[in-house]
Formats: sequence, C-alpha cells, structure tokens
Amino acid sequence: MSKIVIALGGNALGKSPQEQLTLLKSVATTIVNLVKEGNQIVLTHGNGPQVGQIFLAMDYSSNGDAGTPKMPFPECGSMSQGYIGYQLQQCIQDELEHQGIVRDCATLITQVLVDPMDSAFNNPTKPIGMFYSKEEAMKIQQDKGYIFVEDAGRGYRRVVPSPKPKDIIEKNVIKLLVNNNNIVIAAGGGGIPVIKTDKIELLEGVEAVIDKDKTAALLANLIDADMLLILTAVDKVCLNYNTDNQVGLDCIYDDEISKYVEQGHFASGSMLPKVLACASYLKDKDDGVAIITSLSKAINALKGETGTVIKKRSEKK
Repeated sequence: MSKIVIALGGNALGKSPQEQLTLLKSVATTIVNLVKEGNQIVLTHGNGPQVGQIFLAMDYSSNGDAGTPKMPFPECGSMSQGYIGYQLQQCIQDELEHQGIVRDCATLITQVLVDPMDSAFNNPTKPIGMFYSKEEAMKIQQDKGYIFVEDAGRGYRRVVPSPKPKDIIEKNVIKLLVNNNNIVIAAGGGGIPVIKTDKIELLEGVEAVIDKDKTAALLANLIDADMLLILTAVDKVCLNYNTDNQVGLDCIYDDEISKYVEQGHFASGSMLPKVLACASYLKDKDDGVAIITSLSKAINALKGETGTVIKKRSEKK
C-alpha cells in the first residue's frame, strides 16, 4: 500500500460548475481505481480560474444595486476550496458506491503559511480569472488598480502574488485522516495563504494564490507520502516540447533537473513548476518517487507503462 499525494490542475476543471461536475466524474473514477489498488490518497487541486471568477462575481455584486459586502480575496479562495471540494467528494463518493467500496471521503479547508516578506508580494505572477481584451484590462486596471499581463496569446488576465508555501496549518488533521484510510481533499488551490501577525502570531489571510504543485510537494513531505503524482495535460515530460525534435522522457533523475531547466526545456507557466515541485519533494524524501502524467494515464503510469518518473540518482540500480 502506498500513500499518494495527487495534484490536479485547476484549468482541468472546466469553465463553469456544471462543466466541472462533468469532468470530475472521470477524476473520481481514477481516484477510486487507485484506492481499489490499496493506496491511501490525498488529493489537491488548482483554483486559478475559479477563485478569479468568484472574486469577480463578488466584486460586481458589491458595486451594484444589490449592495452586498465586499468579499476579501482569502475568503474567495476558501469559497473555491469549498465548492470544488464539494463536487470532488460527491463524485468520488458516487464512484465508491458504484464500485462497492466502503471508504469515506472528506474535504478539509486548508490554510498554508507564507512569509510576509516573500519577494512574490512585490512581483505578482499568478494569473487568475477570465481573459480580457487589452482595452478591457487597461480600463479595469485604471479603475481598480489590479495588475494584468498578456497570457500566452489568449488575452489579458489579472495576476496576483504567488508566495512559497512554508507550512500547512492543518497538516496533522490531514495526516490523521489519511492514516485512517479516508480519502482526503486538502490544500485546494495551493491552500489559503496566511501569515502570522507580528505581535501575538495570530493567523491572517493575504491576497495571493500559492502554486498548487509547490504545496502538493510540501504536503507530501509533511505527511510522509510515498509518492507525489502530478496530473497534467500530457502523458510525459518532454524535451524540446512541441517541436519536431520532441522527446518524451520515461525517467528523470534529480541531478538532471537543473541541466534541463537551464537549457529551457520546461515552460515557466506549465511544466517548470511541476518538475521543480517534484525536485522539492525528493530533496527531503530519499525513498520517494514522483510521477508526472495525464489523468487518463494515471493507473498506467503507476504500473510503469507510461508517464515520467522522477527520482533520486541513488535509487538507480
């Protein structure tokens, strides 16, 4: 039996709650099949599109005739954890029932500690929410002071800080739940970023989105997971991606990662944070294994049939 932390991208969840619910049914099938193989599962997910949509809706509502209170960004992050987690656990519970497996599944609202002096707060890079034309983005930027960047030729998106995760506040609860064979959905969207205030170290939410792969790596170490499984849009990590010289990698050793990064093989907005998250996990886990693959090939990847395995050189036999 292996304890596995799985990271699922927020962009894979669709553009609406209805589309998300449909897509999550296939996620649930994969998760339950992994449980059926005897694995303990902690599932994390992204929330970049979703938290931006929630914040935008609440912002419009507070400025309109409804007169609803303005909703702080951390609270919007917790809302995204709640509704994505609700749909995920419902789909997983339905699939467990369908396959005749008795197992509980729960979502845990999760706070993640960050450093208030993290340089990311002065350099927002994490895209959230919907796409805008340049003219729309500039108008919103002028009206509200938000920062926008052009995103891969698809339009302009708001960006917020993305600080590094330092600790997971609810780590002991997560560990207790998974060690008792519950399926746990935790640290959604990378967790709700919080800082400790100067005087008496009370927790306080901050306006940011933590990279979910970094949080997944930290979580995997904190709960002593045997494996970090990052699910993305491709079956394998590739060199020279999307070129005539593209090569899919079956295995990457930890001492090869920096070379590939320096050669520019991994895009900063897609594969780079995933590979670096795997490296971070392995740094403190001598016998750990990380795998990057697609959702549809997750079971095959665990059998060694596809995917990219990332491990320490010392594990090579």
